[in-house]
Amino acid sequence: MKRTGNYNVQHTTKKRPVEVHALEKQHLTPVSSLLSFESNLVNSITRTVHKDNIIRYKSNRYSVPLGTYRPRGDNTVYIETQGEELIIRADLQGEILAKHSICHGKGELIKNRQHTRDRSKGIQAYKETIVRQFKDQDKALKFVNEVALQYPRYVRDQFQVIQYAITHFRLQIDEALAVCIKEQLWSANDLRDIAQHLTRLKEEKDVEAPASIEAKGNSPATTVTAVTRDIEYYTKIMRGVS
Repeated sequence: MKRTGNYNVQHTTKKRPVEVHALEKQHLTPVSSLLSFESNLVNSITRTVHKDNIIRYKSNRYSVPLGTYRPRGDNTVYIETQGEELIIRADLQGEILAKHSICHGKGELIKNRQHTRDRSKGIQAYKETIVRQFKDQDKALKFVNEVALQYPRYVRDQFQVIQYAITHFRLQIDEALAVCIKEQLWSANDLRDIAQHLTRLKEEKDVEAPASIEAKGNSPATTVTAVTRDIEYYTKIMRGVS
């Protein structure tokens, strides 16, 4: 800046930065010595994951798990230091991808051998286990594949939610799957919520039926039934349609 920019006329303001700064610095106040730029921004430092699944930090390279780099998509990760440890996260406060001891040399590759293992094999087996539990396995495969595309970094968490829905709402899970595919709701949470809703509707109908029979046989009182909405009402809400 001293060699070039400070003395050139800025095209927008038509002024020289060195002259403007001479006026502005009279109004500047010093930053408290208790504040530290690095300590305040350390949690927001980002790095880009390279094709070989490494990041660069202070002249060294650190590994992340195989498959972290994606040819299409965001390859940004967040790093922070805690003492002598470097922590790499997928999101600012999210999943920890890797932890390494900080290297104080230069040009070193700090690599965790576990990061070279193909974790997708475990995911593939998990996917196959989930698909087998649906009656229409072609639809189930389409759904889990779409979920994996939508949430590539959280695919295992998504599969866990799907398995939860299968286990707890087994009688309605196939109907819920059909609704998700029809409405293009590619989320494990949507599948779980729809299955739960269908289960609740079924339970309410089972309770209403004997109650209405008893009312007709033993009491002249009018039977009042709570209003229930069609499943499409809720799927429209999930898609943001009022």
